[in-house]
Amino acid sequence: MEDINEQEKECPVKRTINLFQGKWNLRIIYELSKQEALRFGALKRAIPNISNTVLTSTLKELENQGLVLRKQFNEIPPHVEYSLTESAKELDQVFQAMRDWGNKYL
Repeated sequence: MEDINEQEKECPVKRTINLFQGKWNLRIIYELSKQEALRFGALKRAIPNISNTVLTSTLKELENQGLVLRKQFNEIPPHVEYSLTESAKELDQVFQAMRDWGNKYL
């Protein structure tokens, strides 16, 4: 059994899939990939079925995974912008492959 767990740790596909296991993770990354940065409200409008609580917790999770950057502006009124890290921006190639596959088979 330990051999299987070690194999899973070594497989980059499985490790990548694990990053996107949450219901909203890929959708948030996709929406952020379409803009340089988005404020919370704009992201919420782009994903209308997600609750504020789930969006907040998922953004924190993605930030902890090193996929999302959170930038706080101490202005009046204060606001926060979210964007993708450089490594997450490389996922655009994955989204393009998914678009191509979807156009061909769906």
